[in-house]
Amino acid sequence: MENVKITELYDLSHTIAADYLRRFTYPWEALKGISDLIISLGQTLDPAEYDNPQENVWIHKTAKVFPSAYIGAPCIIGAETEVRHCAFIRGSALVGSGCVVGNSVELKNVIIFDNVQTPHYNYVGDSILGYRSHMGAGSITSNVKSDKTNVVIRSGNETIETGIKKIGAMLGDYVEVGCNSVLNPGTIIGSNSNIYPTSCVRGVVPAGSIWKNDGTVVRKV
Repeated sequence: MENVKITELYDLSHTIAADYLRRFTYPWEALKGISDLIISLGQTLDPAEYDNPQENVWIHKTAKVFPSAYIGAPCIIGAETEVRHCAFIRGSALVGSGCVVGNSVELKNVIIFDNVQTPHYNYVGDSILGYRSHMGAGSITSNVKSDKTNVVIRSGNETIETGIKKIGAMLGDYVEVGCNSVLNPGTIIGSNSNIYPTSCVRGVVPAGSIWKNDGTVVRKV
C-alpha cells in the first residue's frame, strides 16, 4: 500500500514533527511516541517565543487561547493558532502554526500540521491531520472498534495488520471532511480529497478523490 505511506500523504515541511515522522513508514506507527516527542521538542523551544504556563505545556506567544479552553500536558500550541471557547485538549497534542481548535473540540494524542482547522464540535483522537486539512462541523475520528480488537488498514483486497487497538484517521494534506461525517478507525484519506457531509468513511480513500454519501469513490476531474 504505497498510497498510505507518510511520504505519500504529507509534506513534512509543514510540521515541527518532521524529523520524528521520517523514522516511520506508515503514519499510525508514530502514534505511540507522540507524548515523548512533545516533551522532547518542548525542551528545545525558545522561551522568548513560547510561554510555559505549566509543566510540559508550551504555547507560542502569538497564539490565542480563550479562558475557557482546557490545555492538558503534554502539549505544544504553535504560532498564531486559536484555541477557542471550551476546547478540550486532553494531552499528547502537537498543534502546528496557524491552526484553529474550535469550540467544544476535543484533541487527544494527535499531530496537527500547520494551518489545520478543527473549528466546531470535532473529536480528533489518535490521528494525524496533514497541512491545510479541514474537518467540517461535527465531523469526528472514531478511534476504537466496537469489538475492541486491533485496527486493520484495508484498501480493496489488501490489508495491513497494525497491532494497535486505538487508531483514528490519517488525513493527508488539503483534505476536506464534510460536516457530521464519521471517520472509522484506521481510515486513511489521501491528499487533496473531499468527503461528502454526513458520510461514514472506512478504509483508504485515494489522493485526489471524492467520497460520496453512499460510499462511492470517484476521481476529481
